[in-house]
Amino acid sequence: MDTESTYSGYSHYSGHSKKAHRQGSRDRHKSPRSKDGSRSEKSVTIQTPPAEPLLGNDASRTEEGQDDNWGETTTAITGTSEHSISQEDIARISKDLEDSVGLDCKRYLGLTVAAVLGLLVFLTPIAFILLPQILWRDDLEPCGTVCEGLFISVAFKLLILLIGTWALFFRQPKADIPRVFVFRALLLVLIFLFVFSYWLFYGVRILDSKDTNYQGIVQYAVSLVDALLFIHYLAIVLLELRQLQPMFTVKVVRSTDGESRYYSLGHLSIQRAALVVLENYYRDFPVYNPALLTASKSRAAKHMAGLKVYNVDGPGNNASGQSRAMIAAAARRRDSSHNELYYEEADHERRVKKRRARLVVAVEEAFTHIKRLQTEEQQKAPGEMMDSREAAQAIFPSMARALQKYLRTTRQQQYHSMESILQHLSFCITNNMTPKAFLERYLSPGPTLQYDRDRWFSKQWTLVSEEAVTSGLQDGIVFVLKCLDFSLVANVKKIPFIKLSEEFIDPKSHKFVLRL
Repeated sequence: MDTESTYSGYSHYSGHSKKAHRQGSRDRHKSPRSKDGSRSEKSVTIQTPPAEPLLGNDASRTEEGQDDNWGETTTAITGTSEHSISQEDIARISKDLEDSVGLDCKRYLGLTVAAVLGLLVFLTPIAFILLPQILWRDDLEPCGTVCEGLFISVAFKLLILLIGTWALFFRQPKADIPRVFVFRALLLVLIFLFVFSYWLFYGVRILDSKDTNYQGIVQYAVSLVDALLFIHYLAIVLLELRQLQPMFTVKVVRSTDGESRYYSLGHLSIQRAALVVLENYYRDFPVYNPALLTASKSRAAKHMAGLKVYNVDGPGNNASGQSRAMIAAAARRRDSSHNELYYEEADHERRVKKRRARLVVAVEEAFTHIKRLQTEEQQKAPGEMMDSREAAQAIFPSMARALQKYLRTTRQQQYHSMESILQHLSFCITNNMTPKAFLERYLSPGPTLQYDRDRWFSKQWTLVSEEAVTSGLQDGIVFVLKCLDFSLVANVKKIPFIKLSEEFIDPKSHKFVLRL
């Protein structure tokens, strides 16, 4: 199912001509269907609504059909959607949605259990001190100076424990992991068993016998708070300090374009290592651009379209023989295809450099028309004063066409809307930034976090691993992070043991002789 979408964000900045209009109409009515077009009727197209895209998606058109002035008389661009998925993918997405609902329930259940257990921990020492005062107040021995000093100790220790617990545990979760965090679960079990054992001893030895030594009871509550502080220190070691020392090197490769990065990790489980990889992916990897992959696919389809296979054995022959014949013919033609690839890439680089130079000149000329007024000059300014938004709208038309051509040539048009460019231009004008600072976002693709969430192509991930995701990292482990359009393959290697020796050199031994 093909979906046509027409973008005309720059139509009021482009020239018009009748000849170009007729040519554009003929091009729009042609739209030849490929061999896969018959199969696309069984698929469903899912499109996220773009926020006023700046440029039409012309990734389906080839580069050699464009000249240097192709954008000057173009007012509208039509194209078919490139993101189509099958019914199996729809079923998989619905299953993922159901799994996400289950993950939400599991997360809230874990937070509820942790909150109830934390409340029990903080109320237990206070209950140990107050229950004797409520149940057998008249039989208690008087509390002396030492006992009253213990009250202050308990109060401040509970305050320190409360602040430390808030800083360590009460954080906004960054992600939903498929399995429980083993060390966190062990700490919760340890705290529950510890508090339960203290309550059991308190009920048998103090409540049943109604102990009258109130100072001993307060001392018992102080020992509980001290033990809780030591458990909090153990939690800091297990949850924060243990993974700080690098022990493994992880190579992460994006499956579609081969972009790779290296990261150093400590003692982590596979699921937590995958979470660290994803956090660094959005910051370090350039944004995924599927339009850059269509050039090689169209080139391969063009080579295969030039081959003709004749069935001389009649209609009874199977299709595998035809496939082998086409592959063999393509292999015989590969000696000439590399020349064609070389000239295509050289022509594309020439076009990119040319349009980049035009863009740089246009932006520098546009920025020369803007001057920041000082405070004392605002009263005597001869012209009309504007804010940063109005100034951006005033100089944008002079650079719009050059920016449009460059983004289309580098296939970045789907990541930049007109509104986002105006906001960035207004931001640069407000902060007195140079033209190079404005162009930094467009001359080279930036990390994923630089763009809007609607352009990310990767929001929900699936972790695939042969080992249990709760097990720790080991040398040679490979795990895969999959999303809808691509996957990240992570290969774990252990950092080798380094043996470092020392050698002493006497400073007096640095003597040299000149040889003629």
